[in-house]
Amino acid sequence: MSRPRLLRFAGRHPVGVVFTAPYLVFLALVVAYPLGLAVWISFHDYFFTAPGVPVDRPFVGLDNYRAVLSDPTIRRAFANIGIFLLINVPLTTVVALVLATALNAVIPFRTLFRTAFFLPYVTASVAMVGVWLWLFSSGGLVNALLGPLAPEPSWLVNRSLAMPLIALYVTWKQLGFFVLLYLAALQSVPKELYETAAVDGAGRLRTFRSVTIPGVRPATTLVVILATVTGANLFTEPYLLTGGGGPDGASASPVLIIYQRGIQQGEPDFAAALGVVLMILVLGVSLINRRLIERE
Repeated sequence: MSRPRLLRFAGRHPVGVVFTAPYLVFLALVVAYPLGLAVWISFHDYFFTAPGVPVDRPFVGLDNYRAVLSDPTIRRAFANIGIFLLINVPLTTVVALVLATALNAVIPFRTLFRTAFFLPYVTASVAMVGVWLWLFSSGGLVNALLGPLAPEPSWLVNRSLAMPLIALYVTWKQLGFFVLLYLAALQSVPKELYETAAVDGAGRLRTFRSVTIPGVRPATTLVVILATVTGANLFTEPYLLTGGGGPDGASASPVLIIYQRGIQQGEPDFAAALGVVLMILVLGVSLINRRLIERE
């Protein structure tokens, strides 16, 4: 039996089905069922009741989606996420690649630097948020250093600065993860390309542009998509840093509003419709980013 036929036979072997079944069950229970239920809820007048209490949840068509799209609070939340992504995604991609390239070289204390960049990513968000609140509060260290140059009102209660500061915080906290992705990608770039560039007289900047960037393009696609998805699902940072999306909704995100409307205010149908809209937009933006990066 030829090797391709053998591989096809192995893929259809009952043992393969047995080994993949737990993962398929996991996807069905954790991903497919909740997603399908959210879509169903978004088309109905749904509300929470006590367990076992019969209730009629009528079909309302696109009413929940109309309510979502006509709500100025929702439009402001999507604009906030747009500001966040415009800062976070390019900054994450560029800084992570530059740092990974530097850490991939033979430098003293390389392992120490790699660990230092990764520590914020694995540290609890509450602890990191506490540090940033101490730094950027009205009486914090940053304002003390800036003196009369400190913004008024202060950083996290300033409508113009709250979301950019959150974007910088998320970039800093997650940078270690993306640096690791680029470090792994750099291992697959052939050393011969760097040697050829050196023979041709290319400097560090030219080598970086002509060898490193094209060599890690698949990793760049992954980094951009992951950063986009993470930013679109922003919740913890505005919830903890600005007390739930303040000031005046300047740092509110769609996921934060899903929590507030669906859990706190008891409107799961509205929250489900907002979640479906967010999912469609994230998929669309991710596909566009992938096409643009691969075309380049």
